[in-house]
Amino acid sequence: MTKRNYDAIPVEPAFVHKLFNTTKFAWLWAVLRIYLGYEWLMAGWHKATGTGWVDGGSALKGFWTNVIKVPTTGKAAITYDWYRSFLEFLLGHNTYTWFGKLIAYGEVLIGICLIVGLLTGFAAFGGALMNFNFMLAGSASTNPVLFFIAVLLIMAWKAAGYLGADRFVLPAIGTPWRAATAEGPDRDRKEA
Repeated sequence: MTKRNYDAIPVEPAFVHKLFNTTKFAWLWAVLRIYLGYEWLMAGWHKATGTGWVDGGSALKGFWTNVIKVPTTGKAAITYDWYRSFLEFLLGHNTYTWFGKLIAYGEVLIGICLIVGLLTGFAAFGGALMNFNFMLAGSASTNPVLFFIAVLLIMAWKAAGYLGADRFVLPAIGTPWRAATAEGPDRDRKEA
């Protein structure tokens, strides 16, 4: 019986490989990355330069207070009781005083990293985590769309920052693929 070399067998369809692992669609990822980064930067900038977030967290306290309410009629904003209990715990311990700063500056940092393409996968994960929490708190708004874009960027982490700082940073810090060349991070892989 012969031993198979599973590393040589593509584990995904060719178009999926091209979309997420090659630089052929780096332009698409750059557009999505910059759009998402702009949205995060603007959201964070309004919080960081406005009132109620970095100056004591009163806006965050108000948001949490409103979403944990269970109305006598109708539907509560929060579907899951465990998440309501989590927010009640945070409110009870006055964490909004520092959590507001964390959210505001975190959104700005995520926005900047996505715009310049620096550690794109991690930045997209941070954004997705915030979108996920906003959705758990019952705030739909643009969160589902931003969450979906973030998930796509996480899946395309190897190529999503190629037209950005990741092209130079990721090979320098070490990644699962060798240093990027003109052909991109997947230069050793044969195209189907």
